[in-house]
Amino acid sequence: MTIEYPSQSWKDYELIDSGRGAKLERFGDFIMARPEPKALWDKSMTDLEWNRLCHTRFTPGAGFGKAGKEDSGIWERLRKMPDQWWISYSGGPSFRLRLGLTSFKHVGVFPEQAPNWEYIYRETSAIATATGKVPKVLNLFAYTGAASLAAKAAGADVTHLDSVRQVVTWAHENQDNSGLDGIRWVVEDAMKFARREAKRGNRYQGIILDPPAYGHGPDGEKWKLDECLFDMMKTVGMILEPENSFLVLNLYSNGFSSVLGETVVREALGLGPEAALESGELVLKDRFGKNLPLSIFVRLRR
Repeated sequence: MTIEYPSQSWKDYELIDSGRGAKLERFGDFIMARPEPKALWDKSMTDLEWNRLCHTRFTPGAGFGKAGKEDSGIWERLRKMPDQWWISYSGGPSFRLRLGLTSFKHVGVFPEQAPNWEYIYRETSAIATATGKVPKVLNLFAYTGAASLAAKAAGADVTHLDSVRQVVTWAHENQDNSGLDGIRWVVEDAMKFARREAKRGNRYQGIILDPPAYGHGPDGEKWKLDECLFDMMKTVGMILEPENSFLVLNLYSNGFSSVLGETVVREALGLGPEAALESGELVLKDRFGKNLPLSIFVRLRR
């Protein structure tokens, strides 16, 4: 298992402090406090210091912690700031992301995902060089599209899929403001789409998945990840090219581990011991050196 962090060269994001079930972050010019159940330790700064720095903080609502409503609540403004603003990312890929304060504590990007963006950019570029062709990359549960932009910046033919129309529109705006174009936008249930692609015989050189613990399709279909992850990965295996391809699976659920994720991928795709499979944790480090683990990744290179 490996631990990966966003590059310190990314100037538009910083985890300032963490602890007591919360994290203090800077996105561009604005600082906010949000709940973070994995921050089990003490804060390194006082509450007064947090409040002095904060532009806004998220206050959980009555549904906070309940299935399907884990992140509901409101933002309390402490200092003047806009409802929406932009940040930039530059490493391998370069793109811009619009951020905003949503009622679900999220702001439009998961910064710990930056190592995955770098991996997607590198692998897509390598496949294009090796094959002399434009790689086809499918991003499922794609949210506001940072991973889609990373693949597109590397020259891929990208299909971006999410069941929520508003976040697909948000991702489209991110593309337009990043100087990129040509991403295919799909609003649909991820597994319905993947099964249909398998029936059609369509295959991709890159597949990215970041499924939530609980899901809803565009027509209200409900599912739980721990009940369908294995079948999901079996379907994905049917549409991933057997050579010159990559897979990125990201898992946020507290019930999963990197070992579990790697075993699911290995068994679902029928991989042997020689498979180029890696897994680990995506972690943010605050100013005081505390490591905040936020998600699990599994990657396959063929």
